[in-house]
Amino acid sequence: MDVIVQPGVTREELNSFIKDKGLFFPIDPGANASLGGMAATRASGTTAVRYGTMRENVLGLEVVLANGNIFKTGGRSKKSAAGYDLTKLIVGSEGTLGLITQLTLKLQGIPESISAAICSFPTVNDAVQTVIQTIQMGIPIARMELVDSQTIEACNEYFKENMLVSPHLFLEFHGSENSVKEQSETVSEIATNFSGSNFEWSSKSEQRNKLWKNRHNAFYAVKAKYPGHKAIATDACVPISELANLIDQTAKDINESGIPGPIWGHVGDGNFHATLLIKEGDIKEKKIAQAIIHRMCERSLELGGTVTGEHGIGMGKLNFMEKEHGYAWDIMTTIKKTLDPNSILNPGKVIRSN
Repeated sequence: MDVIVQPGVTREELNSFIKDKGLFFPIDPGANASLGGMAATRASGTTAVRYGTMRENVLGLEVVLANGNIFKTGGRSKKSAAGYDLTKLIVGSEGTLGLITQLTLKLQGIPESISAAICSFPTVNDAVQTVIQTIQMGIPIARMELVDSQTIEACNEYFKENMLVSPHLFLEFHGSENSVKEQSETVSEIATNFSGSNFEWSSKSEQRNKLWKNRHNAFYAVKAKYPGHKAIATDACVPISELANLIDQTAKDINESGIPGPIWGHVGDGNFHATLLIKEGDIKEKKIAQAIIHRMCERSLELGGTVTGEHGIGMGKLNFMEKEHGYAWDIMTTIKKTLDPNSILNPGKVIRSN
């Protein structure tokens, strides 16, 4: 139930290699990303609501420090109480503390049965309320993705589909045949209570892949709808109970701005994305987009969330680190200076350069 890989192996290559053993690696950020990159950025994606993020699925690492020293963290045992958790320190450090050269990853058994569905709603709030009630009832749903009406419209044009232009949830259930059937029926009842309709269900892999095609390629559909525009993608993550509040406020902010801003995301774990489309070279629209992102981050922190659930800090959200972490950000700076005193690893990212 684990595997040791080098960092350049992609998640699709790994899953192709281990499929015959009845196992799979569950983290799906959408792109066919390298596993080393996924660990460095603490990737999550569509299945995080069921299987967690890279943080929960990396058991150990081999890391090269800025001075050339090599050290290993963690191991194949499922748990350990020995010393500091250096694995989780490196996972999500965005390449600022060391270079990952080997990973030990946790695997899962391929489910006996998988069922997927899409469902439309009159409003984003109806869809999010369905998400909240599903999670609060403890249903072990594998994927629960929100796509707003702007995105559905773009996908209809890009993929020649005919989906109702309204907010949708994309759902997936894993387990035994009986458990998948029970989960599906329960979520269907919840969705109906919040005016959900136009259900499409399938347990056949070809049809499931077709259902998920729109969600996985939503970014390309939106880009195609707005030629000559630059996409500024951002994300935030809040407790599930505050998700509807944050999405409502952000959507209102975007609508009043005059620039397109489709919303979608991994709402099953409180994470959503806004993709702001601005005309190439338009300084005024760029400032409007930056102001929207700033307010989105401020609201997220006020609601007990974080300024990024998976996109990372890089340089773009440095100004929020002190507000989110307080003195802990000073501790992060001390760790950075200890492991990389000359700041040669991704300087200026996550921690301010002096």
